[in-house]
Amino acid sequence: MKRYYIIYKGQVQGVGFRWRLMNIAKKYNLTGYARNLYDGDVEVEVQGNGVDEFLKESLEQDYYVVIEDYAVKLIDLNTSENSFKIVY
Repeated sequence: MKRYYIIYKGQVQGVGFRWRLMNIAKKYNLTGYARNLYDGDVEVEVQGNGVDEFLKESLEQDYYVVIEDYAVKLIDLNTSENSFKIVY
């Protein structure tokens, strides 16, 4: 099991991107959160056995979401989580 800290840059706010991330996380039974940052980026912490698949699927772009750049860092596990949520 792994936990990633991910920052997505581009057209990622106001386009349903966090909701899409939550659905991908549920698909792979992952925990963590997604949050909009003040600079227009989206911050994510995601944990579980399918984090690599989550990352790959999250980078798929559509008409609304345009990911210009992203950064991924492996971080320590958080054993107290039991779901993936959108943080406001």
